[in-house]
Amino acid sequence: MSPRWAAVVVAYESGPLLADCVTALLADDSAGGSPEVVVVDNGSHDGSIERLEARHPGVAVLRPGANLGYARAANLGTAATIAPIVAVINPDAVVAPGAGAAVLARFAADPGLGALGPRILEPDGSVYPSARRVPSTRDAIGHAVLGSIRPDNAATRRYRELDADPDVPREVDWVSGAAVWLRRDALDAIGGWDEGYFMYVEDVDLCWRLGRAGWTVAYEPAATVTHVQGVSTAGHPYRMVVAHHRSTLRFAGKRWHGVRRLLLAPLAALLAVRAGLVIAVRWARPERSAVGLP
Repeated sequence: MSPRWAAVVVAYESGPLLADCVTALLADDSAGGSPEVVVVDNGSHDGSIERLEARHPGVAVLRPGANLGYARAANLGTAATIAPIVAVINPDAVVAPGAGAAVLARFAADPGLGALGPRILEPDGSVYPSARRVPSTRDAIGHAVLGSIRPDNAATRRYRELDADPDVPREVDWVSGAAVWLRRDALDAIGGWDEGYFMYVEDVDLCWRLGRAGWTVAYEPAATVTHVQGVSTAGHPYRMVVAHHRSTLRFAGKRWHGVRRLLLAPLAALLAVRAGLVIAVRWARPERSAVGLP
């Protein structure tokens, strides 16, 4: 019998967490059987792939021979699967039992659903705000300026939908690419993930394009994933800061048309200053490694 869903794990220097991620995926047989699992290795040299293959020798591992970035690797992995629903998952995420059944039930109930995000938990059990809105220009600037120093500001609260009840399913603008289930037909209809993004914001872009194409994006708390953030990026913190800000500018360039494009130059300047400040803070206080992340 063909698998009802597939999981693509984009891996890079993930340590022992990669094998744990795949173990949890294979253990979730709630949808009538385990998913097909494909791991795309973006050039790891930390032994994580060897550890995975020792524990799960039957799992497909694609080795493109270079770090392709998240979006390109997600497309490569998706092309290697056949199931109608495909999850793209970070290697430091652990899917809870029953997630597969909860997700597939939601897709079956809504034929217009293109992407679905689960409830994402921090390692301490707190809920991570993974289901959000595409911010207005005002909120984007407000979050960029105040998000890391006053995380409870109004712009950040609206952007992250912090006042929404995390126990209630809802439609949203976008869901985190740390763990997102996608309808293959919807993904094919928009041409897959935009490979112009190396890291960060590719999930926002994907969901935004799905919405523009008439598909809905939703949040489903009945499916739970625990995510240890930043494992693959911890070894390159400054490069990741630059990549995040560059991706933000790329997305703004795709969204803004007409007179609004005049804002791209000052936005680029703002992002450059912000990136410099974030890097300075990380250098001075490395324990605050999450500063500046979305």
